[in-house]
Amino acid sequence: MNEPIRDRLVSLRRSLHRYPEPAWREFYTTARLVEEIRAIGVDELAVGPDAYDPADRMAVPDADLTPWLERARERGADDALLERMTGGNTGAVAVLDRGEGPAIGLRVDIDALFIEESTDEDHDPVDEGFRSEIDGTMHACGHDAHMTWGLATLEAIAESDFSGRLVVFFQPAEETGGGGCPMAKSEFAEELDYLLAIHVGLDHPTGEVVAGIEKPLAMCHVDATIEGTSAHAGKAPQEGDNAMHAMGTAIENVYGIPRHSDGMTRVNIGKAEAGTASNVIAERAHMEAEARGETTALMEYMERRLERTVRSAAKMHGCRATVDVVSKSPRADSDPELQALVSEIAGDVEGIEHVLPAADFGASEDATFLMERVQQDGGLATYVIVGTDHPTSHHTPTFDVDEESLRHGLDVLVGTIRELEHRHPVPQVDEMADGGQVDDVAGGGDAEIDE
Repeated sequence: MNEPIRDRLVSLRRSLHRYPEPAWREFYTTARLVEEIRAIGVDELAVGPDAYDPADRMAVPDADLTPWLERARERGADDALLERMTGGNTGAVAVLDRGEGPAIGLRVDIDALFIEESTDEDHDPVDEGFRSEIDGTMHACGHDAHMTWGLATLEAIAESDFSGRLVVFFQPAEETGGGGCPMAKSEFAEELDYLLAIHVGLDHPTGEVVAGIEKPLAMCHVDATIEGTSAHAGKAPQEGDNAMHAMGTAIENVYGIPRHSDGMTRVNIGKAEAGTASNVIAERAHMEAEARGETTALMEYMERRLERTVRSAAKMHGCRATVDVVSKSPRADSDPELQALVSEIAGDVEGIEHVLPAADFGASEDATFLMERVQQDGGLATYVIVGTDHPTSHHTPTFDVDEESLRHGLDVLVGTIRELEHRHPVPQVDEMADGGQVDDVAGGGDAEIDE
């Protein structure tokens, strides 16, 4: 690890790819990050419960996390670090405090997905020997590249004559929408002048950069349980209250929720299970669903309708429903001032041939918690996409990144941070508009939607 990260971007990314850990289970991943951060040398390093309030976490799994912790221990993770992460308090925040200047945040995510990585010999991680070593788990969304960017950027700024404060959030649990909220509520997100978030690919090719996303969908994950009464399906079916039948009604009716004229809305039930045997009236059913909206208010409209529909379906069949929102994230758009600056920097990076000032996101991301926090405090935020050629889509067993894009992302981030240092304070649109009124770029996300 004596070799500078900038000279081992590929090997670092591959080592992180080999050991993927899903949300709130990133024990070895966090320990590996801490090892690199300590070698860089920072002014402050907070791990797990020192980086955020554990009570603010969302979508914390009910499953026993001990096997994941012990696997990390067997792999050589530091025992003292693992002790601090007990209960799934993973992730870290690294701070460089280098005198007068802007306070800049950089957010990268660190979790993996429950996907079995391809064993096809044509899949580069197989051919090159860095396929996932944990069965059923994979970095299928590029977070291994994101972590590499976070570490390499931290190192580059630490070795420079940077003046200001750089806070790098190594955020857990993005895929479940559970980690952005606690980090946004933490002391480390206070008084940031700027926030950069970054993602690889998303159907943008190698050599292309999007300086800032627009219209990310606000999102909520919902778990619903329906409880009825079991009975013998042949002898006394009338004595049962069929939770499976109620669930079927709920599913049918949820997809019939009216869409809203104010903007795009989405709803989906992605998992449903019920019953124990063919001759038993099912007494319990469970569903996992999500609702999204073009604004936070539209998402909340769909969330309320989803909950009401499930409860009504349960009641219709003599059952009871419990509906829990396990995580959610707001809409937050990139600020045009930072989009313009990133566009300028990216246009001068070797290998980047096409820069898009903005692009619609069309999906959801809990980096919006941090973006919203910074924007509400008067700062600016943007979410950058660094293109990469990937053979198949994100969240598939054969996803991979073109490692040429690792250098592109690093150069864009470092160049943007240094330029923010030199230009601070960057004038905001309303300050340049000669007193003109600026519309809410989030599309009225805080206004309540009538039903």
